[in-house]
Amino acid sequence: MMKRNLLTVVLIALVFSLSVTFLTGCAKKAGLKDQAAMTSAQTPGAAPPAAKAAPAPKGGEVAKGTEIDEQALRDKAAREAAERAKKEAAAKAAAILKELQIPDVYFDFDKYNLKPLAQTTLKNGAPAYLKYKDYKLVIEGHCDERGTAEYNLALGQKRADEAAKYLADLGIEKERIKTISYGKEMPLDKGHDEAAWAKNRRAHFVVFPPVK
Repeated sequence: MMKRNLLTVVLIALVFSLSVTFLTGCAKKAGLKDQAAMTSAQTPGAAPPAAKAAPAPKGGEVAKGTEIDEQALRDKAAREAAERAKKEAAAKAAAILKELQIPDVYFDFDKYNLKPLAQTTLKNGAPAYLKYKDYKLVIEGHCDERGTAEYNLALGQKRADEAAKYLADLGIEKERIKTISYGKEMPLDKGHDEAAWAKNRRAHFVVFPPVK
């Protein structure tokens, strides 16, 4: 009986001893792992943990961005083309108006017949009106300051009508030509001598572009 008890005590002691040895070994292994991890983190030149890569843009997003850029380029090109066309149209209109402008023609005192120089001026100006048929013309008749207002209004009208008739005979449609008299009310030169009066006895030509 005593031998059996002694054997039991020995077995218990052996089991306890093995358990202590196993637990000590596990604790050492865990300590070594922690120490290795700390050493790796503190070692210079050690590679940092890999960062998580940003997701690549999707194909649809890239295509949308490209379409926006292309549309912006198309819009810019369209604006530039429209601006060029506007400038070209303005330059063309100015050139036509210049071509259509007829210089003033002048009359002798108390006369309304066209002198040879006036006829030449009208002949030179007519071709432009035959070319640009959408443009119209207003002819103003003017007089110098001598005589009554009523008389000069009538004389100015005769001067404007004489110039209009001459241009119509050159082929310009009568419907495109209007006349008006200002008599002595709108002198070109406000002087009171023969030099000023000669400038004021005139027919003046005003171009009217087509209505858009």
